[in-house]
Amino acid sequence: MSADASQVPAAVSVVPPAAGIRTKVRVPLRFPDGWETTVDVFTFTGLADGKEHLALGIGDYENVAVPLVRPHSECLTGDVFGSQRCDCGPQLREALERIGEHGGYLLYLRQEGRGIGLYAKLDAYALQDDGLDTYEANRALGRGEDERDYTAAAQMLTALGVNGIRLLSNNPDKARQLAGLGIRVVEQVPTGVHVSDANVRYLRAKVERTGHTLALPA
Repeated sequence: MSADASQVPAAVSVVPPAAGIRTKVRVPLRFPDGWETTVDVFTFTGLADGKEHLALGIGDYENVAVPLVRPHSECLTGDVFGSQRCDCGPQLREALERIGEHGGYLLYLRQEGRGIGLYAKLDAYALQDDGLDTYEANRALGRGEDERDYTAAAQMLTALGVNGIRLLSNNPDKARQLAGLGIRVVEQVPTGVHVSDANVRYLRAKVERTGHTLALPA
């Protein structure tokens, strides 16, 4: 079920420094299941963290009144190698198709492992094998439960001329941060539930620890 604007947490807005569009290039995409689309890929200058984040304009993104937007944090293991320990790969594939139907943007953010990096994420996997959940494992490594920051995402949306969005995400922290950065979250739209034997414990931790809107099986 979607959350309307009245359910999105209020925040004190802090507008980040302006970023600019660096390049725009059209790229045809084809996924292993045969689904195809063509997107416009944007790069940027002046992003707060200096990383090479991307925005993909999908469908009729230039003309839709309130674009559907998914900020998707990079997950090499899930997005590229198809790891079943998370739901990132299926969420990415789902998001591209749903955004294409509505019109909007996928923001591909270079913040692997909830911001702790690829090697640390794999270290956290090893700790999860010993019984810790995904958040406990991050803390055991001396890191925050979730170190992701969406300042660059807000900068990208503003550079693209977007100030109001339908947010495709199960994560209430994304809505809070974006609202606090001057992006009007008109509606929060949950993704599908991509559950497997290998990731159900991971998904349950997201629901119980950080209030993700996932309707998991009993």
